[in-house]
Amino acid sequence: QVQLVESGGGLVQPGGSLRLSCAASGFTFSNYAMSWYRQAPGKEREFVATITNAGTGTNYADSVKGRFTISRDNAKSTVYLRMNSLKPEDSAVYYCKATRAGWWGQGTQVTVSS
Repeated sequence: QVQLVESGGGLVQPGGSLRLSCAASGFTFSNYAMSWYRQAPGKEREFVATITNAGTGTNYADSVKGRFTISRDNAKSTVYLRMNSLKPEDSAVYYCKATRAGWWGQGTQVTVSS
């Protein structure tokens, strides 16, 4: 069965950093582009970042460009999201997705607060 398991979320102060991980199994990870999305209470789920299957191309939402970095390790079947200079508006549940297949993880909570 396909599984995507996010981890690394938590409570961080404004200006701090976190690295999220998404461990994949049940499919050929290296054949799929991967994405991160996030959803805050009362808001729509929004796109954050995408990385191509070989890790040679990336795309970011304007709101996170210059602060977040998506990367992947195909040998470990894992995609990462490094988040720097965090703001309260970054608080959300962050989800991993196999882009073209539409498979989602369960999400990990990120809270940015003093």
